[in-house]
Amino acid sequence: MLSITPIYAALIAFLFIALSVNVILQRRKGKISVGDHGDKAMIKAMRTQANCAEYAPFALLLIAMVELQGAEAWLVNLLGLLLLAGRLSHAYGFGKTPQTIILRQIGMLLTFLAILVAASAGLILAL
Repeated sequence: MLSITPIYAALIAFLFIALSVNVILQRRKGKISVGDHGDKAMIKAMRTQANCAEYAPFALLLIAMVELQGAEAWLVNLLGLLLLAGRLSHAYGFGKTPQTIILRQIGMLLTFLAILVAASAGLILAL
């Protein structure tokens, strides 16, 4: 049974909703109904949201598998915290104007670390 992963999934879902609202606000501000119209702020808002959508589900799936395989709670929490911190850092650093490159880089590093450790732990637990 999953008891830890849903907490991180919910927190990341809140982040994704916030990023989605930012896209909607940019669309209204720029009067852009479809696409980005070459608007740099619109492109940035869309890519910030899309990056979260590209990485978070895969990482959460791996974390859930690790939890379902009986990993210790500390490991599942560590993976969730790495992912959450990574997604928050990336969204803030990438979405800010001008970008805070170091936060963007730290965000991706933490996200990749969560994915790599979850994949490794899942493989080890499966064997």
